[in-house]
This record gives sequence, C-alpha cells and structure tokens, in this order.
Amino acid sequence: MTLWNNNTEIEFFTEALKNFASPEQLFYNLQGSYYAYIPKGFDAEGQTLQSRNALIGQFTEKWCRSLFESIAKELGLYALNSVICEEIGLSRQSSADLAFCTTSDTLQKPENIKFLFEIKMSVVSNYKYTYPNLIEYIGDYKQHKGNPSLLRSDSMLKAIGKSINIRVSSFAAAKIPIIILGNSPITENYVKKVDFLKTSGVIQGFWSLNPNPTSSEYIKNTPKFGFKTIINEEQLFNNCEELISSDMNYFSSMISKSKLGEIITIASQENTDIAKAEKFLTLIRS
Repeated sequence: MTLWNNNTEIEFFTEALKNFASPEQLFYNLQGSYYAYIPKGFDAEGQTLQSRNALIGQFTEKWCRSLFESIAKELGLYALNSVICEEIGLSRQSSADLAFCTTSDTLQKPENIKFLFEIKMSVVSNYKYTYPNLIEYIGDYKQHKGNPSLLRSDSMLKAIGKSINIRVSSFAAAKIPIIILGNSPITENYVKKVDFLKTSGVIQGFWSLNPNPTSSEYIKNTPKFGFKTIINEEQLFNNCEELISSDMNYFSSMISKSKLGEIITIASQENTDIAKAEKFLTLIRS
C-alpha cells in the first residue's frame, strides 16, 4: 500500500458516493458546480460543510490501519482501530484511533499497548465533481480556502489535548509512544511547539503520511523532528521500529533543585545505568 496521495482522495470520494453519500454531503455546490473546497477567488455563498467530517474520519482510520498492518505484523504486534483502555484515558467515547498491541482485543490493558496513533487527516487537495462519476483534481491546498489536516489549529490542539490526557491519566502510559498522524504540513506557528512536545516527551512526533502535498515550498521537517514528512514506507517502518525498541519512559515533575539533587544522588548509587534510571523514575514519581 502506498502513502497518501491525490488518488487516495479520489478513492475516498468514489467510495463515499457508491455507499450512498450525496454530492451535497461531500462537496460545496457553487453555482451548479461541485468542489471539495472553495477555490480561492470564489464566494462560499454562506455554505459550511460539516457532513464530510465523519465520512473522511472513518475512511482515514481504516486506511491507516491497512497501511500499518504489515509494519505491526513484522514487529510481532496487531494494528487495531478504536482501542479502549480506561486506565490511560481511552474510553469508548475517546478511544485510540489506531494502536499497536500484543493481542487482537479492542479492550486492552496498558502493558499490552506498545504504540498509540491519533489520526488527524482529511481531504487535502481540491477536486471538482461532475455527475455521475467524474472527480477531477484541480489544485493543491494552497489553491483553496480550506485548512486541511494538521494545518488546522483546532486539529492540532485536540491532538495535543488528548495526548496530554493520556500522559496524565496514569504512570501506566509512561512507556507508550504517542504519534499524531496527518496528511499535510504544519503551519509556522507550530514549529517550536511540536519540537518542544517531542523533546519534553509528551508526544513522540507529528508525522505527515503525504510526501507530496504541494509542488511548492512547505515545511517538510522541523529542526528537532517534532514534525516530519514520511517519504516512503521504509522510513515509516524504521521510525516505528526505533520507537518500539527504545524502551523509553516519560517522566515529568516540578520540584525544588535540592529535592532533585537528593534524588539524583540516591539513584547514582545503583550499580548499572538501567538500575540508576529505574531508581530515579521510582523516586521522582513517589
């Protein structure tokens, strides 16, 4: 399976129309012509299009699972949608969009979850629909008025908020990497934020699965790789394998320097680096 591209978006529209979605649920009707987004220079005529959100959400979750299934299998894991784990804040109302787990159950224990993905993907480029079944690409995201995927501030904030909720729900989430999956670049406003979230350990990265969102300039990677554009499936596998095998631990605290020094002194008395790390984490969480 290839990474996200214009053909994937045309596939979404084609499938949705075949499954009885109406053109009005998927496109803006502008003077009798149907567009995925309002082209620049056009008037929206008071229209807002919310009905497509649920449909593209369902499509992207299934698409991501198909993309990641072979990677999970090679790592000895299962790629699952809608994973529930109340202990780390994943309820039925706010389940994991995609997770790598050691078992194939939707209801999971924290120790069985090895990877969490939050999916923030949408239609990126613009298309024109002509009845009965012609869907034409007419321009990239810079040529329409929409803000798709990770270019939307509300999508970024929702993803960050959900990730923080998982991190603060339980120490059981401390060993689980969290990745935000998108199919667009990010805006300049979020460059420092995503790098800080990565270096602080809250989120292990924002990945765009769309290697060619536009032919013009865009942010491909941030300086500390809090955001990165995935170029091919080999890179995607290598990134997943590296995170899974790193045996990382998230920790966060706000304590006095004297208390921190005391913890470091006690932990440093252990015999090995691993034992020192385990002692440090135990003390800082107590």
